[in-house]
Amino acid sequence: MICISYGSIALNELLERLKATQMAEIRIDLLGLTKDEVAAVFRSHPNLIATCRPDTMGIEAQRELLLTAIESGAAYVDMEVEAPSSFKKEMVEGAHAKGCKVIVSYHNYTDTPDKETLQSMMVEMMDDGADILKLATMANSAADAARILSLYENPIKPMVALAMGEAGKVTRVAIPLLGAPFTFAAPEGAATAPGQLTNTEMEIIYNAIGHEE
Repeated sequence: MICISYGSIALNELLERLKATQMAEIRIDLLGLTKDEVAAVFRSHPNLIATCRPDTMGIEAQRELLLTAIESGAAYVDMEVEAPSSFKKEMVEGAHAKGCKVIVSYHNYTDTPDKETLQSMMVEMMDDGADILKLATMANSAADAARILSLYENPIKPMVALAMGEAGKVTRVAIPLLGAPFTFAAPEGAATAPGQLTNTEMEIIYNAIGHEE
């Protein structure tokens, strides 16, 4: 399945686009949504990921907005593996009480660590209570992309493990074929991560190879 990641769009347009979208990630931090707007968005669609990075707002605001999304019907909530243990515990308990799945995510915008480091990170995510593991690292070579894809040889949990950057584009296409529950794509001209293909580009590729999204 293709999950469209929205991070730069007006609220009214977002709500309109969601009507024709199968699955979407809502980057609450990039969209600058208020608590009431978060509630409106997540009440409007049954298959949304709530993502809110604390970089620009702090952890307390992040906590409030993510809990609002959960209460309003988010299908998934994404939290960083680096977050404080108390924060992660509260998110897991709040999400599971509402039937919301927890994605614990690791991002590395510089490089792709060795496989042993990645696997250790996956174990930590499981210990945090993740239902889905997400790893997104920067691919500086084809070997980096191949290393990320090799994690699907023996998956220990449902996971979305991909590589960012030009060298990592192939992983974004490949991972649903290897068992990932979804992959991320951008709306036209509004990528939220390096190397992200658009939804249209992904659909063309999957149609060409006969893969049902």
